[in-house]
Amino acid sequence: MTSTVTPGTTTDGAAGTSHTRIEGPAKVTGNAVYAYEQDAVDPLHLRGVGATVARGRVRAVDTTAAAAVPGVVAVLTPDTAPRIDGSATPEQTVLQSGEVHHRGQYVAAVLAETAEAAREAADLVVVTYDAEPATTAFDPASPEAYTPEVVVAFPPDATTGDPDAAFAAAPVQVDATYRTPIEYHHPMEPHSTVARWDGDHLTLFEASQAVWSARRELAQMFGIGDDDVTVVSPHVGGGFGTKGTLHGGSVLAVVAARAVPGRSVKLALTRREMTDLTGYRPATVQRVRLGAGTDGRLHSLAHDVVESGARMAEFGEPTAVISRHLYASPHRRTSHRVVPLDLSTPTYMRAPGEAPGSFGAESALDELAVALGIDPVELRIRNEPDVDPDTGRPFSSRNLVACLRRGAERFGWADRDPRPRTRLVDGWWHGTGVAAAFFPTFAMPGSAAAIRYSDGGAGAPGRYRVDIAAADIGQGARTVLTQIAAEALGVPPAQVDLNLGDTGLPHATMAGGSAGTASWATAIVEAADRFRDKWGTDPEDAAEADGVAGHNPAMAEYAMGAHGAHFVEVAVHADTGEIRVPRMLGVFAAGRILNPLTARSQFLGGMVWGLSMALHEEGVVDPARGHVVNHDLAGYHVAANADVGDIDAEWVDEDDPHVNPVGAKGIGEIGIVGVAAAVANAAHHATGVRVRSLPITLEHFLGA
Repeated sequence: MTSTVTPGTTTDGAAGTSHTRIEGPAKVTGNAVYAYEQDAVDPLHLRGVGATVARGRVRAVDTTAAAAVPGVVAVLTPDTAPRIDGSATPEQTVLQSGEVHHRGQYVAAVLAETAEAAREAADLVVVTYDAEPATTAFDPASPEAYTPEVVVAFPPDATTGDPDAAFAAAPVQVDATYRTPIEYHHPMEPHSTVARWDGDHLTLFEASQAVWSARRELAQMFGIGDDDVTVVSPHVGGGFGTKGTLHGGSVLAVVAARAVPGRSVKLALTRREMTDLTGYRPATVQRVRLGAGTDGRLHSLAHDVVESGARMAEFGEPTAVISRHLYASPHRRTSHRVVPLDLSTPTYMRAPGEAPGSFGAESALDELAVALGIDPVELRIRNEPDVDPDTGRPFSSRNLVACLRRGAERFGWADRDPRPRTRLVDGWWHGTGVAAAFFPTFAMPGSAAAIRYSDGGAGAPGRYRVDIAAADIGQGARTVLTQIAAEALGVPPAQVDLNLGDTGLPHATMAGGSAGTASWATAIVEAADRFRDKWGTDPEDAAEADGVAGHNPAMAEYAMGAHGAHFVEVAVHADTGEIRVPRMLGVFAAGRILNPLTARSQFLGGMVWGLSMALHEEGVVDPARGHVVNHDLAGYHVAANADVGDIDAEWVDEDDPHVNPVGAKGIGEIGIVGVAAAVANAAHHATGVRVRSLPITLEHFLGA
């Protein structure tokens, strides 16, 4: 059985049915207040000064002209800035020393009464450096490449059997190298902070995916207690991983506010600062070797990755980890190596690992299908595992085959001529491609929720207040958590008032890893169960209960993940090489879909980002000076309306009682996984040209 929803559909709003976003009217009318827009008494405006060398030390900072600008209150330098008293990452130790780790790193800052004065003064700060040789160009053959301690939370390497020997003996072999570039976050709302110190108490309005984590980081950084920090983040205009931790701009605002106690300091990063300071997806070079029998079944699989990193701090992208889970093979290896560069540190970006890794893994499987003369959908089905290839655990639920078959049916796959370069329509070569998607399902223990009832009086229905410091970063958490609370309490959603995004509320884990709903819902359901056990269905005024999300023991017994299949049609102009994508279809299996309306939006948003990754996104770093050349949205291209043709998403219903109390798997990231490979595979089918590097541009096809 499959499910789909027409945009705008609304039912009674119970969990499992469509409900429009609760905060929607506030957002479209401009009444939703974001971090930078918070009321701030007597605010000062902050502007940072970025380093113009990629590596070295600050020799001197001349602040004379900057300090003379009317309205300037202070100019901070590494010698004059307030100190960070506790532990912080190298990225967070802003203005604490003269050492320069990367271009764009803050080396000075200006506080002024107006944003205009701060900007003018910042441009007048003169910094001189003792520059040192820097390495900013990614060379996968670099002798400095090393094996990281972890790739996010996974071991960097994993081997079963003897994949090299099995590959050498396999009747059919694919040995290919795939490349993905640096890619940058650009959420609609840039990183923004309003900070104020009142004595030893810090208040921070922050665009954050995790207010409690931010609170803990700041308390450790400044040597104060957790209770001395308040972090508020009611609305976030997109996060995608970059707002999961505190970057240099947020810390700079707190440091600057210490210099002017009792006054608020406001900072919103520019697009250039976003590329310099808030992380990115690292570049990857992926060698994939597949050995198979003539029946298409894999004998060996090796996915070896070299990726860019930062000298200042380690971050390992789990690029090859997806190959540990998708297909059965008795001999397998995945490995990761990192090349340290004098750049800012990479960070989490939507589907870290799975997004770039699926490009290599699913492109290689398509190449194997061509070499074997087997349909790409059928080849994936033939290699479906009985248990998780990595852990040997049974699946809590797995419907990848159902997604592939349903997608093939809807897309008209049976009518496809398997031969490449056979369909020319009005000067455009047309082709179709497929790729599978996977994203792990898990929940973070420790979130807490509190429920309090207030009598409506005079026969009016009572109201249930649900408090949890979760983060709504645009994914619809307010709406879905309200629906979940209403279902658990046995009342309509209209009687539930949800409060989130504030450290004054019970602890919540971050919005990340597609684990937010599962983690927070577990706490809410636990609180609702306790509430009903204690008060029944007729509670008294001020009745209350709380709950905490514990560890799910089933995670040690089952392999859990969301799956999907992407089907794409590509058109490539025969003369110019221009590439277009007129059709996209995603079919997903992601547990119980709690709100079909917002879920569909999530799936489509991920698919559009995958299309953007396939056709446009590429961070270009000047190898001589280490600065990002395309550091704004004029030069850093992303998909726009004209890039997206007929796009649709649907899902296969899954009843999975093991993943969490509401049966939901994460849907925020699965939509991007596999899209780039599906586009590349379709481009090969259209033209006969195999593109193994992103983004796919007309240069790949000219003269081919």
